[in-house]
Amino acid sequence: MCDYSLHSIRNRLAVEGEQLVIHKFPTHSLGLASPSDLRAREEATPVCPAARWWSRVKSWFSVCGEKPIPAVCVPPGARILLRDIPHRVQQVLSVGVEEEVTFVQLNALEYAYRDAVRFKNGREILLQKLEVGQRVDVLSLSLAEEKPWRYDRQHGMSHVNLKSSTRDEGATWSLRR
Repeated sequence: MCDYSLHSIRNRLAVEGEQLVIHKFPTHSLGLASPSDLRAREEATPVCPAARWWSRVKSWFSVCGEKPIPAVCVPPGARILLRDIPHRVQQVLSVGVEEEVTFVQLNALEYAYRDAVRFKNGREILLQKLEVGQRVDVLSLSLAEEKPWRYDRQHGMSHVNLKSSTRDEGATWSLRR
């Protein structure tokens, strides 16, 4: 949903049809933000309180009066339209300037970036490798392809592969892990 580095930042869930941009947050991590939140912050005039000793110390670490920009979280499996793909990324991943991608999490490791996008050609790139200002359109928050689950004593829970193999006695279903 949101990388570990954005958990200390106020966040919210994306909405289908919403337009977002890649933004560099105070944690120096890249994530998704709403352009309207960014515009509101630019237009706001910071109001600084009377400078007492402790206020001056705290203000050294942050800009006074700035409204924090919430990170917008996208669930794994959501389909998004990635726009303004940099030329270097286009060349390395063999993609176009604009691609429909699936939002994925590459791992579940602690303290590691995991939010990424998967292109239709199967190539993946971490959100951290994209560029600030890139535009993203949220097409769908649901999984692109719902796959049924099946319990198997030997393997536990696994997706059922709905492509059947033909045999004389009829179709059989195979498990894919």
